[in-house]
Amino acid sequence: MLFFNIVKAVILGIVEGITEWLPISSTGHLILVNEFIKLDVSADFLNMFNVVIQLGAILAVVVLYFHKLNPFAPSKSQKQKKDTWILWFKVVVACIPGVIMGFLFDDYLEEHLYNFLTVAIMLVVYGIAFIVIENRNKNAKPRYETLNQLTYQAALYIGLFQVLALIPGTSRSGATILGAILIGSSRFVATEFSFFLGIPMMIGASGLKVIKFIGKGNSFDAGEIIVLVVGCIVAFLVSVIAIKFLMNYLKKNDFKAFGWYRIILGAILLGYWFLGK
Repeated sequence: MLFFNIVKAVILGIVEGITEWLPISSTGHLILVNEFIKLDVSADFLNMFNVVIQLGAILAVVVLYFHKLNPFAPSKSQKQKKDTWILWFKVVVACIPGVIMGFLFDDYLEEHLYNFLTVAIMLVVYGIAFIVIENRNKNAKPRYETLNQLTYQAALYIGLFQVLALIPGTSRSGATILGAILIGSSRFVATEFSFFLGIPMMIGASGLKVIKFIGKGNSFDAGEIIVLVVGCIVAFLVSVIAIKFLMNYLKKNDFKAFGWYRIILGAILLGYWFLGK
């Protein structure tokens, strides 16, 4: 039984590693995959696993962008160190709305919206949003072409868009990237800021899920620890590849392809759901 759970954890890690950074919803895809490839674990562990596995993906950002995110790097000038601290302060400001709303509504959302139908609908809705916004901004000149140009007010607005990602199927990166583009960010600035914003948000969300898991009287057995660690390691390795792919892709392309992917997948899933009824 443990062997099959490990194989499934590898599959889920691959799904997480790809979908955490592409704007197509990692939580949504994990929920969908779990409809067909079910881990043989308790419901409480599965809910916790689907969030904590994101730590592996987050570690990929820390590794790939370590120099840019490190305010203590000896090779940086005093101005560069100051700019790094300012970037972190902007990330903190952007996290505030999500922290507040997540703390207040996490249990309600998990109970009522973490399901197949919600994910399918949100895939379609935000797929359409990506296409509409990219078409609208096709010839627009970005207001923010570097992270340094991004203001604290702009960071807060992006954080408000991140709240939308509490609904599964929305995509945390998708919501923040859309929000950033709407307020005038370039695709590169929107994407990188979304990456950095995910670090404290996912660490906080993972910690909250673990505390709730243990608070319900649960404990980890050896098999569950192995499954969780395997999922995180695979998510990390795949995330490194996915992040590099996305940043190279954006040099010549926009996000409309991801919008069409969301719409097609969401439509297929809605058809599957209604036929299943």
